[in-house]
Amino acid sequence: MINIYKYGEVADSEIFARPESGYNVEEIVSAIIEDVKVNKDSALKAYEKKFDGAELNSLEVSKEEFDEAFRLVEPEFVSILEEAASNIREFHEKQVRSSFVMTKNDGIVMGQKIMPVEKAGLYVPGGTAAYPSTVLMDSIPAKIAGVEEIVITTPPDSSGKINPVILAAAKIAGVDRIFKVGGAQAIAALAYGTETVPKVDKIVGPGNAFVAEAKKQVYGKVSIDMIAGPSEILIIADSLSNPAFLAADLLSQAEHDKMASAVLITDSPALAESVDRELEKQIPLLPRKEIAEASIRANGRIIIADNLIQAVEISNKLAPEHLELCMDNPFDYLDKVKHAGSIFMGRYCPEALGDYFSGANHTLPTSGTARFSSPLSVDDFIKKSQFTYYTKEALSKSADRIAYFAGKEGLTAHGRSVQIRFEEDTI
Repeated sequence: MINIYKYGEVADSEIFARPESGYNVEEIVSAIIEDVKVNKDSALKAYEKKFDGAELNSLEVSKEEFDEAFRLVEPEFVSILEEAASNIREFHEKQVRSSFVMTKNDGIVMGQKIMPVEKAGLYVPGGTAAYPSTVLMDSIPAKIAGVEEIVITTPPDSSGKINPVILAAAKIAGVDRIFKVGGAQAIAALAYGTETVPKVDKIVGPGNAFVAEAKKQVYGKVSIDMIAGPSEILIIADSLSNPAFLAADLLSQAEHDKMASAVLITDSPALAESVDRELEKQIPLLPRKEIAEASIRANGRIIIADNLIQAVEISNKLAPEHLELCMDNPFDYLDKVKHAGSIFMGRYCPEALGDYFSGANHTLPTSGTARFSSPLSVDDFIKKSQFTYYTKEALSKSADRIAYFAGKEGLTAHGRSVQIRFEEDTI
């Protein structure tokens, strides 16, 4: 079922290839963004009717809808959401940065001021599943950062309703407003504002190819977190690992999307064969078996390495979104991991733990971008200003050197702006 390769016996291009969407949505998304810029709320309502079959009188979720959601969601699940939210807050509170001031003896004061963005927009996917976990993961760091207004856009169902679990999670997380808008049109509304949807400073959250393209096109008008690709998992496992556990963990990502990728690297050919058999057993039991099977057949693979050190080296080349180190001594290998979005350690730490409950963020870099980017964090919702103060005496000590430096760049007016402060006829 799953492709099995011996590392070094096939081309790296085959092992390291990632699925491509095959969608060319650039022109479609560009037209949607322009329509929303011009026609605002009326465009959003038209798109919701077209794409979600929803006739909307109002785009915003009302207080009554919020209250009704809490009545509809089981108390047990509300309790679980609250516990997950507590874990997420505890983890992300450790990320808070402080401003600093440095004072020198010669009349110089410098520093950095940490400030939150004023408004953040969170995109929460709808469609085939509801994602209250995404609500918690994306809004709680923004709240901790001190963002003044946090808004969510998410597609409604055909009756114009938002899934109650989304609303319950939003209330627990402290979200200010929710709008019934999905797709590229939601990103456009957050970037440019409409009569109802406020323009924000930062847009975060996952979505389909249209959402990803829209975030790409509005970047620069607003900030974004990342361009998210299909979900992916990479597991490094030794020969003592339970093949049933490994197959289940691979399928936890494969069920997301036919484009998702699930990779196992092991030093045990026998384990590779056992995992393949487990996939054959477990896939038919899944409600989303067609999606999972398509993902495993097209994008799943098992790579047999010479040893676990080589396995980590291969993983670093792939820079996966999720990395599991399934072995008794995972901390021995942690320092060797250079590129991964989120790392799960040991035999009893499945990736799903991070998706829902542990507190570490699940909005992660995909498609190899873990080489240079990071999980969503409080840092995503802050900006920094720096400040400098010099007395006249302090500036006088550096004036000639500044002017000399500016002259080397051919920017004499820069140097003049310093020297003029010490010329007799200008004082």
